[in-house]
Amino acid sequence: MAESIVILEGKAANPGDLSWKAFEAFGDVTVYENTTQETFIERGKDASILITNKLKVGEKELVQLPSLQLICQLATGYDNIDVKAAKDKNIGVCNAVGYGTKAVAQHAIALILAATNRVETHNHFVQNGGWSRSSWSHSLTPLIELDDLTLGIYGYGKIGEQVGTIAKSLGMKILATTRSPEKHASVDVGFVHLKDLFRKSDVISLHAPLSPDNKEIVESSLLNLMKSHAILINTGRGGLINELDLREHLLNHPNQTAAIDVLSAEPPSEDHPLFSLDNCIITPHNAWAAKAARAKLISIVAANIKAFLNGEPVNVVN
Repeated sequence: MAESIVILEGKAANPGDLSWKAFEAFGDVTVYENTTQETFIERGKDASILITNKLKVGEKELVQLPSLQLICQLATGYDNIDVKAAKDKNIGVCNAVGYGTKAVAQHAIALILAATNRVETHNHFVQNGGWSRSSWSHSLTPLIELDDLTLGIYGYGKIGEQVGTIAKSLGMKILATTRSPEKHASVDVGFVHLKDLFRKSDVISLHAPLSPDNKEIVESSLLNLMKSHAILINTGRGGLINELDLREHLLNHPNQTAAIDVLSAEPPSEDHPLFSLDNCIITPHNAWAAKAARAKLISIVAANIKAFLNGEPVNVVN
């Protein structure tokens, strides 16, 4: 019997430049570009395999999905899914690991360069006639050389490690936090506790997955440990940062910069507390969205389905 596969949030991973054809080998495929929480159950009620991203999938939703066997996350993070409730109902949950390592690392480095070289700020200055009215060389902000600065990486997984590799090529020294430093014994990285990471780093980049243990872990007491010129990068999860504390901190420390790709609520409200700050750079959660990364993501999810149907599931998180 063919599986009923429902892709609930397909547009972000595939806005039309890729194909879902690989999924057709496993059954009947229905693709929705976007699905709201209100339309979720109606669209997914007959599915044996659901493919999600941001929709909340808790016990309340699961009891209304009697045919469901497998939930595939179109992402690495799966904090939107109650994995215990799914396991209790014998529903598998798989995520996609590794697809965005290079793309997200590249974006993190781009944010570091945006904060240090302010290319966009200076381009805006030139395009609006500023250079034409000034000298042959003009800087609106201090330009920061990365060589010999220290990058602190919170969460030294695949992405954090890739960021560190690129940063080393720019001459940066690397500190990191990890639960298992013994796995990286041969790596030229100093492993420290989180407070020391914030105290000793010139640039801090967040790459840990979000969990109840680290929700809003970056708050005022930790921010106050940063160097006077420090840069905070977040391409991990918006929920790692207490955004009200960060706003207050940036207002009080104008020589520090935050450059972030993720917020606690997405899309954000128009009056989000981090908007309109001169020392806060924000991109709309697109670090992962390079076409090559999205193609790999779709391929991994298809492989997860194939492995599950063959009785040898991979990337299972519950």
